Amino acid sequence: MSNAITAEGLVKRYGEVTALDGLSFSVPHGTVLALLGPNGAGKTTTVRVLTTLLRPDGGRATVAGHDVVGDARRLRARIGLSGQYAAVDEHLTGAENLEMVGRLYHLGAKRSKARARELIERFDLTEAADRPVKGYSGGMRRRIDLAGALVANPPVLFLDEPTTGLDPRARAALWDTLSELVAGGSTLLLTTQYMEEADHLADQILVVDHGRAIARGTADELKDQVGGNRIELTVADAADLETARQTLARFPVGTIRTVPESLQITISVTDGAESLRLVLGRLAEAGVRVRDAGLRRPTLDDVYLTLTGHQASGTDPQAQEVTR
Repeated sequence: MSNAITAEGLVKRYGEVTALDGLSFSVPHGTVLALLGPNGAGKTTTVRVLTTLLRPDGGRATVAGHDVVGDARRLRARIGLSGQYAAVDEHLTGAENLEMVGRLYHLGAKRSKARARELIERFDLTEAADRPVKGYSGGMRRRIDLAGALVANPPVLFLDEPTTGLDPRARAALWDTLSELVAGGSTLLLTTQYMEEADHLADQILVVDHGRAIARGTADELKDQVGGNRIELTVADAADLETARQTLARFPVGTIRTVPESLQITISVTDGAESLRLVLGRLAEAGVRVRDAGLRRPTLDDVYLTLTGHQASGTDPQAQEVTR
């Protein structure tokens, strides 16, 4: 399988700050790559370089077979982009915004209008289609901007935190739309701060920090890097919490963490179900009443914290607003 996106040793500096520090990766055709990383990791800068909005200071990249520097003009006709902020004309209606994008892609008046109406329906904006965008809510603006990125059915799509500001229903609908596009052969690179989004959509996840790639794999592969499972249980009474901790400390398990406020105990284990059976048996023998218990795999949040030492959040402060 050939690659729709290839980045080799990308470097980008903002004054004394190095936003990209030799970043390399590739994205095969018809797949989804999610970029995850803390504030300032270089995610938005990466998107801007790959969409020709920023010129790299070092390295090279190709998208849809075109060099992002040497063939930028032709490349722009082959990609769609939705940035972190809705890039719409407030004085035009939603439909007019999409028709304008179609004209910019040289689709012609008739096709631009038809495509605008298709996307208006897909993004559930029919009732607002003929109202000026200045009267739209933040979520509606986000949807019309995302629709704009799809007007020309681009083979490669870049979405920078695409579902920020969307309610759960709209987010789920967008996930379905993106899955349909990829099933049809489109390639997608997205940045996101929603771990479940990466888990749901991405074929591969690239974790970046300080402008470098620090891990790559499927969601399951990254979770396996963190290692092990954990038992999460809630005791019925605050008086049982310390008894439970002392009881569990007497036999071989991993780290035991208690959260007194919620009466929870988390125990890292290696052999899953057998450990859960043993833990519950020992607690029952000690007279500890357990209200809830379960075996959990590491989450992408756990991966994030382990690999970067940061909570998942936000965007590169060095990068300015991305426009289509």
